Amino acid sequence: MSPASSEVRRPEPAAVTVPVHAPAPVAARAARAARAARKVRRSPERLCQVLTLLGLAFTVPVVRLACGEDPRIQLNALWRTLGVPLVAMALFVMMWSFVAARIHTSLGQIPGPAAVWQQAGALWADHKAERERQARFYERQQQRSAERLAQDPAAEVAIMRYTGRPTYIDQIVTSLKTVFTGFLFATLLAVPIGILCGMSRMVDAAFNPFVQVFKPISPLAWLPIVTLVVSALYVSENPVVEKSFLVSSITVALCSLWPTVINTSLGVSSIDRDLLNVARVLQLDWKTRLVKLVLPSSLPLIFTGMRLSLGVGWMVLIAAEMLAQNPGLGKFVWDEFQNGSAESMSRMLVAVFTIGFIGFLLDRAMLTLQSLTDFGGRR
Repeated sequence: MSPASSEVRRPEPAAVTVPVHAPAPVAARAARAARAARKVRRSPERLCQVLTLLGLAFTVPVVRLACGEDPRIQLNALWRTLGVPLVAMALFVMMWSFVAARIHTSLGQIPGPAAVWQQAGALWADHKAERERQARFYERQQQRSAERLAQDPAAEVAIMRYTGRPTYIDQIVTSLKTVFTGFLFATLLAVPIGILCGMSRMVDAAFNPFVQVFKPISPLAWLPIVTLVVSALYVSENPVVEKSFLVSSITVALCSLWPTVINTSLGVSSIDRDLLNVARVLQLDWKTRLVKLVLPSSLPLIFTGMRLSLGVGWMVLIAAEMLAQNPGLGKFVWDEFQNGSAESMSRMLVAVFTIGFIGFLLDRAMLTLQSLTDFGGRR
């Protein structure tokens, strides 16, 4: 046997099968892309929720279209939320113009949309002119004061207050201050009463007759009584606020507190009995039970009552300002009615649309707060 044939052959190593996986960088990129896609899908939902809470639901289909969702569905939603209201408003303006041209009153022809829009611009121009006069008034005072101090550094300088007439914008601000003051009074009074009525059947039985009797009373009935009481008790040579402002605020509070009382009582009395039983087992004191259990559970219905109260207060305010002569929108409408000029009706209609638009904004603001406290779902 030759040496070559006598060599022992070593067995070749067996081939090992390694499972084929995607390269690590490719898998990481795919995971990041999936996370980014989920984040993109979540972001429009959050944005749409915010827009809906702010009363801008008509922009939601536009956002969804921009994110690549089904155009047919989103265009249909856009037509329903934006197109239909715009068409309805256009039909209203056309009908208004047609009817206004055919009705004549003691103040002349009923103004159409163009005349009302013109008066709205005139009121805004009047506001800017009044603010310019105010600025010049204070500028002249400062100039005279500087000249006087230059002649006599020890002289006492006093700045006089500008007493020009309130503009339309000033009257809007006065009305907002009045309604929020009355709304604050009503809330501070109504929420504790509602909580007591909801937590105790005896207290509820005691207050229920007063709620049923005072709830339907008109502000026109409250106003003379409130005026007499405020005139008797609020006597001061240098009053902090005007009597007319206080009378209007208290009238608003007396007429608007009842929805908050009723809804707060309902919210407290509707708390899950299991939670109350747990509070008894844990021997929670009254304060802890109120702060940790009662208020969080009844908060959505409390805000529902506050929303209704604010709407009632804004509606009541105009009548209260007319009679109390508080320099707000109610007094503006009354003064224009008494004026009887050719532009008076146009200005009154400007005030009517202003009252309605501000009422809408107040309702949307309260609805947003109410939705934020609704922990059980979205509105």
